[in-house]
Amino acid sequence: MRLILAFALACLLAGPAFATDLKIATWNLAWLTLRPAGDPAIPPDVPRRGPADLDRLAGYARRLNADVVALQEVDGPEVAARVFDARNYSFVFAEENDVQRVGFALHRSLRVTRNPDLAALDVQARSRFSLRRGVDVTLEAGGQKLRLLAVHLKSSCHDGALANPNNPNCQALAAQVPVLAAWIADRRREGVAFAILGDFNRRLSQRDEMFQALQAAAPMVSVAEGYANPCWARGNSSGRAFIDHILLGGAAREWWRRDSLKVMVYTENDPRLRDMLSDHCPVSVQLGLR
Repeated sequence: MRLILAFALACLLAGPAFATDLKIATWNLAWLTLRPAGDPAIPPDVPRRGPADLDRLAGYARRLNADVVALQEVDGPEVAARVFDARNYSFVFAEENDVQRVGFALHRSLRVTRNPDLAALDVQARSRFSLRRGVDVTLEAGGQKLRLLAVHLKSSCHDGALANPNNPNCQALAAQVPVLAAWIADRRREGVAFAILGDFNRRLSQRDEMFQALQAAAPMVSVAEGYANPCWARGNSSGRAFIDHILLGGAAREWWRRDSLKVMVYTENDPRLRDMLSDHCPVSVQLGLR
C-alpha cells in the first residue's frame, strides 16, 4: 500500500540554504509562455495567463525557495523571470525553439557549468511535433560537484509495456530510455554524484521495466517511491502516483535527507484556477552535500 505523503507549504521566506544543504526541485509549469493568443505554436485550447496569474506563480516560487528548480513547459528565460526573481536566479534552457522547453532556474550563489544538451532525447527531431531535449549542468557547492539533468519525457505511457504495438507514445518513450540510460552510465564511469529531475510521464517503481532499465545503468534511488502525490487531490483522495520524479545516483544517494520530500500544494481550491497555475505541483528534496 502506498504511503500518503505528508505535505506542507514551505512558509520560510529566508534566503537559500547553506551551500552544503541544497534544496533541489522539479516543476512542470504547463505551457508557461508570453506568446499572444493565436500564435500557431500554441494549441487554441491552452488557457492564457495574465499578470495576476504570473504573480500568483511567483508567490509560490518564493515559497518553494529552492536552490535548483528543473523546469518543464516553460517558453524560455523571459517568462521564467516572471516567476523566479532574476536577481536571485539565472536560467538555462534547451537550445531549441519549442514552447514547451526544459530548463533550470539556478540560484546565483551556485557555481554552474553548462554541459551540452542531451539532444538525443528528442527521438522525433525531424517530425512536426518533436520531443524535448534534456538540459545538463554541473554545479559546485560545499566543495562537491553534482551533475544534474532536467527532462520531460514522452507523454501518454504512464505504465504498462513500453513495446506496446498499439501505443506509439510508448514506443517513443521506449526509444528515449536507452538514451537516458547511456547518460546515466556515463555518470557512473565518471564517478560523479548525479540527479535526474523532471516530468517522466511514467509511474516509476522497482517493478517498472523503464526504471529497471535505468537502474541497470547505475544504482539510483527514486525519492518519491512508495508515496502518493497530493497535488490537486480532491475530497478524501490520498493522491495519485507520481510522474514527476527526482532520481539520485552516485554519492547523491547518500546526500539525500530521507525526511525532506515535499510537494508544495496550491492553496486555491477552485478547479478553474488549475489551468492558471499548473496541473503539476513542485516536488522538492534536500541534499546534504559532504
